Amino acid sequence: MLFLDKLNAAIVRNGSPLVVGLDPNPEMLPEAFGRHGDVAVLWRWLMDLVAATADRVCAYKPTLGFYLAMGATGLGLLERLLAALPADLPVILDAKHSDLNTATALARAAFEDWRVDAVTLSPYAGQDVAAPFLRYPERAVFILCRTSNPAAAAIQGDPADEASPALQVVRTVQSWGTPEQVALEVGTAEPGVLARFRAAAPERLILLRSLWSGRDNLDALLDAGCDAQGGGLLVPVPQEVFQAADPGEAVAELRARVSRSVAEQPAACPIWRPDLCLLRHDPHEELILQLFDTGCILFGEYVQASGAVFPYYVDLRRVISNPQTFQAMIAAYTALLNDLSFDRIAGIPYGALPTATGLALQLNRPMIYPRKEVKAHGTRQVVEGAFQPGEKAVVVDDILISGKSALEGVRKLQSVGLMVEDVVVLIDHGGPPVAAKLAAEGLRTHAVLPFERIVETLYAAGRIDERQAQILEATG
Repeated sequence: MLFLDKLNAAIVRNGSPLVVGLDPNPEMLPEAFGRHGDVAVLWRWLMDLVAATADRVCAYKPTLGFYLAMGATGLGLLERLLAALPADLPVILDAKHSDLNTATALARAAFEDWRVDAVTLSPYAGQDVAAPFLRYPERAVFILCRTSNPAAAAIQGDPADEASPALQVVRTVQSWGTPEQVALEVGTAEPGVLARFRAAAPERLILLRSLWSGRDNLDALLDAGCDAQGGGLLVPVPQEVFQAADPGEAVAELRARVSRSVAEQPAACPIWRPDLCLLRHDPHEELILQLFDTGCILFGEYVQASGAVFPYYVDLRRVISNPQTFQAMIAAYTALLNDLSFDRIAGIPYGALPTATGLALQLNRPMIYPRKEVKAHGTRQVVEGAFQPGEKAVVVDDILISGKSALEGVRKLQSVGLMVEDVVVLIDHGGPPVAAKLAAEGLRTHAVLPFERIVETLYAAGRIDERQAQILEATG
């Protein structure tokens, strides 16, 4: 299960975005446990915290440094703790790792041996430090973007300055991986500061640190840090809560307060507005800019469905979370489909299924789809939906790179007696060679956006610089 799916399930199940740090810190032991802090006492305290909070939080976050400080005994305690935690609650290992030489070893230990769900990393060594962790697609990393200690300002800069190093980290690390794998860690007790980080990463999960600084500003921090849907923010339980006579009740009270504050924030999808006019009379100019601004075009090293490695990734699955962009995309597809003759709309799983559904509703045409995997039970259909052999289906896919997924879908449709003449995609990345490949199979290709047009528009609009444009052109 993806980390983000596991986390969201826990948030919904327990009604809580709270995260509890499980640290064997003798200085934080409640008086009832004494002040000796031997392993047996620390274990009992940690287990009491888990028992009191397991149905009231969404994740646990042990800090690796505390366990390492205890030597082999501490590592044994960590392994014992991880084995005892509820399997349905994700674990974020707070490692703040930054060493390139040991990154691969730690990734293997954390994700294979300890089976944690996410790890915190420091970004100074760049994407190379994150790469070994990102090889585990079901796991995630939290990149430390800012700490709140005063001395850090000399390195991190003033967050009010848009060119500050801390905000530059936020912008850069989003190109390291998808939102499912790369999240952010932000330390601040200032709502205004948190708001700037949220504005720079509107769709990334943020793990907050330094919740309070002697001030009761939780509501303001939630308002500043939550995303447009009222989520996307993990809230740490302050250490002083664990000193309460009943930590479980104290966490429940904090959960209720967070829930009330979030409920008061209207969840809405932001409205995208153009910030310039290129005067090029391109009917799809705004669609291209929306795709970029909503995070559908990412820079980094990504393995494509074809197996090729590109220095960027086009993630059209994100469009479904933005109704405005999704509607614009459906309208663009519709303009092409209106000129074609067909009986059924066939969406290629999984990326194009929402698009095919939207088109079926828009055009009032029946939808079908070829299964990616044939079921071993039930009807064992190769193609789902109602159809008659001899009917004509138009294939709808999201992006054309090698033509492999489209051809596989076409052949499954043809195997049940359907006719296919046209393949319609949003983005044509394969160009004439792939079009010729499909033509050899008797298929015509139709694309809303040739890839080179996307590059030209983004560069002309200042969304990408010359270096990024060259990267895209080299693989387009």
